[in-house]
Amino acid sequence: MPEKSHVLVVANRTAESDELLAALRDRAGKTPTRFTLLVPATPHGVAWAADMHSGGEEAQAHMAKALDRLESAGLEVDGRIGDPDPIAAVQDAVNSDATIDSAVVSTLPTHLSRWLKLDLPRRVERTTGLPVEHVQAMAE
Repeated sequence: MPEKSHVLVVANRTAESDELLAALRDRAGKTPTRFTLLVPATPHGVAWAADMHSGGEEAQAHMAKALDRLESAGLEVDGRIGDPDPIAAVQDAVNSDATIDSAVVSTLPTHLSRWLKLDLPRRVERTTGLPVEHVQAMAE
């Protein structure tokens, strides 16, 4: 039996998206896989300027809904809330769990995604050395 892959899934507003679910199901269908859903506690809009740590409640809500959906689809998944800075959140996750062997970064479409403006998928790949798959969800 092949060794189980451990994929770090980085998502926030797209954590519950059909596109992310399809990509994770596809990956799990090819090889035994467990997933860790990392939701950076990134606030949106003017909340970012007022308090960069104000996104925790929203992140928790996205994570809870997404975990329910992913588990209902038969995927092995756990979750964690991360630093508001998505790169710092990814580095924390990878540094605390040496079994992570790849990543999936889920974003909104290009015209809406702050993470794509930050080039997050490539930055995750460069800073971790892990192969990264980018999943682009439709607008929420």
